[in-house]
Amino acid sequence: MAQFFAIHPDNPQDRLIRQAAAIIRGGGVAAYPTDSCYALGCRLGDKEAMERILRIRKIDLKHHLTLMCADLAELGTYAKIDNAQFRRLKAATPGSYTFILQATKEVPNRTLHPKRKTIGLRVPDNAVALALLRELGEPLLSCTLMLPEDDEPLSDPYEIRDRLEHSVDLVIDGGWCGTDPTTVVDMTDGIALVREGRGDKAVFGL
Repeated sequence: MAQFFAIHPDNPQDRLIRQAAAIIRGGGVAAYPTDSCYALGCRLGDKEAMERILRIRKIDLKHHLTLMCADLAELGTYAKIDNAQFRRLKAATPGSYTFILQATKEVPNRTLHPKRKTIGLRVPDNAVALALLRELGEPLLSCTLMLPEDDEPLSDPYEIRDRLEHSVDLVIDGGWCGTDPTTVVDMTDGIALVREGRGDKAVFGL
């Protein structure tokens, strides 16, 4: 049975953030709010929790998973970023963007796109997500919380609890996030728009 934490969307309670981080460190899968949609997340190095997320979503690793990072410095630990890319990323973070980049050796091979060895990364503009990431001290391996039978992501934390209470370990109610996904930008070879979403593509001159 999943735990359910109601966390203030602007002033997250430290006690609940610490408890949420402990659940994730212990191998838990969490449903948590971001600046675009709710997401499913687990520790980067937790193979079993990652496989649970894949089963919930009914996807494989050809669907990019995302490393949710606390800041640009952390993002640079897990992706190969040159100076030009850094300037673009700085202008767009935190925000509703997912960046496809070449992964560093800090990222386990099992989490990468099997052919391209790339990973999606982002820095969310959401107080609850950022507080959780800072408490964890590491990224959350994540994907959008959209179930295979649905046409759009789940946005109501009570519905999330009702539908996933036996599949996840924690549901964080951080308020309504919306259903618009992130804008996805592939930065592995120049700049290419993969998906137009909530983030303004004009930041990248697209």
